[in-house]
Amino acid sequence: MDGDAHVLNESMFHNFSKFEDWEESDLEGADLKDMKVEAEAVVNDVNFAVNHMAVSNMLPIREDVAYINVETKERNRYCLELTEAGLRVVAYGFDQVDESLSTQYHETIYSLLDSLSPAYRDAFGNALLQRLEALKKLQQ
Repeated sequence: MDGDAHVLNESMFHNFSKFEDWEESDLEGADLKDMKVEAEAVVNDVNFAVNHMAVSNMLPIREDVAYINVETKERNRYCLELTEAGLRVVAYGFDQVDESLSTQYHETIYSLLDSLSPAYRDAFGNALLQRLEALKKLQQ
């Protein structure tokens, strides 16, 4: 029985040492992918209510930040920063970061776009109304 416990302990330590051998860059790669996935989800969520929206290919995606370009229906262009703190405007153009710009963070893309674009509000409201009408028809 003691021999079995010794083999089990050796196995546990062997597997743990493999865990310690992971490169920090491997974990960072997963974080980068997660931030890009998060940014793409933001884009897909509200793309219907703006003229253009895409994750920036010019600005770097890091484990704690990604950038999204958006053009509203009013044809105003912005570069948005996505972090754990939320989203905020970092430039009035695509693929730019204006370090002198100090703007408020918004918890959601809906809140941010609502503050920037009356046409977004209209498009979002219309889409919501259409969905509610479709649900009503299904229930009848």
